[in-house]
Amino acid sequence: QVQLVESGGGLVQPGGSLRLSCAASGFTFSSYAMSWYRQAPGKERELVARISSTSGITNYADSVKGRFTISRDNAKNTVYLQMNSLKPEDTAVYYCKAKIWGMDYWGKGTLVTVSS
Repeated sequence: QVQLVESGGGLVQPGGSLRLSCAASGFTFSSYAMSWYRQAPGKERELVARISSTSGITNYADSVKGRFTISRDNAKNTVYLQMNSLKPEDTAVYYCKAKIWGMDYWGKGTLVTVSS
């Protein structure tokens, strides 16, 4: 079965950095694009970043461009989100997502809180 497990969330001060990880299993990881989404209280879930299966092509939300970097290690079946220059508005639950055979698969999320 498909499993996506996020880790690395926590409390960080504004301007700080954090790296999230998503460990994937149950499918051929290297064959699929992977995405990070986030959802803050009272807001819609939004796409943060996406990375293609093998070419390394990436896409970012305008709000995080220049600050966040998505990457993947296909040998480790892991996708990462490096977050720098964090702002309070980055506070959210961050989710890892894969679309496999037309179906969306989600991790349970990891909470990132940016506060002084």
